[in-house]
Amino acid sequence: MQNSIFKTAEVTDYIVQWLKDYALTSGVKGYVIGISGGIDSAVTSVLCAQTGLPVLCVEMPIHQAPSHVSRAKEHIAFLQNKFSNVQAVEADLTPAFETFKNAVPPSDNENLLNLTLANTRARLRMTALYYFAGLHQSLVAGTGNKIEDFGVGFFTKYGDGGVDVSPIADLMKSEVKAIGKYLQIPTSIIQAKPTDGLFGDDRSDEDQLGANYDELEEAMLAFENGIQATNLTGRKREVFDIFCRLNRINQHKINPIPVCKIPKELK
Repeated sequence: MQNSIFKTAEVTDYIVQWLKDYALTSGVKGYVIGISGGIDSAVTSVLCAQTGLPVLCVEMPIHQAPSHVSRAKEHIAFLQNKFSNVQAVEADLTPAFETFKNAVPPSDNENLLNLTLANTRARLRMTALYYFAGLHQSLVAGTGNKIEDFGVGFFTKYGDGGVDVSPIADLMKSEVKAIGKYLQIPTSIIQAKPTDGLFGDDRSDEDQLGANYDELEEAMLAFENGIQATNLTGRKREVFDIFCRLNRINQHKINPIPVCKIPKELK
């Protein structure tokens, strides 16, 4: 669904320069990024590496599926083969996750428990990234795309949503893939089924969302153009309804944190 006029090379250069300028203006040394084995973190890490600034790639397995681990390692090898400014470290957070589970009371609601623990994984990883960012005087680079961050809110608040910069958050998934191909990201990563990897299995984003990214991208464009659900039929109407529902219930993640402003006469 990528726009035919999308200027892949120019957009890539723009993001790289934006990342470099932001880091230099902020007075930090470089970037820290979590590597999942997916296309979003792969593209973001290469963009960060192209700045020439120090980049630390962090693997943070928590009962991770073997396919995720192998793709993450493949990408880090690809990065370090191309860029001398890239370092890598692994932080196995499985023991920390298990300690947390044993420290809190269980729940009889298995669905809510599994979802809450999935979000806990993301928040443990965020904590680890900021640990490394502090040690390396760097910023945490986010990996969310436009559909996830501003469309359906498919991220964990204060988890993978807890970042310093969002280099690809104005790009649709198809545009991220186009940049991935342009950057010669390993084919195994580009073609891998998108997954958040938070449940310790191979369930995909589509399994969780009820639609794939191409479908959601079309629905988001329709939503932004003011198209009404009554103008759509069949699968397009079904996906549009999915998008609208997720967009509505996740506004607390998509919008800035609301602040209760006290009237001057009360202060």
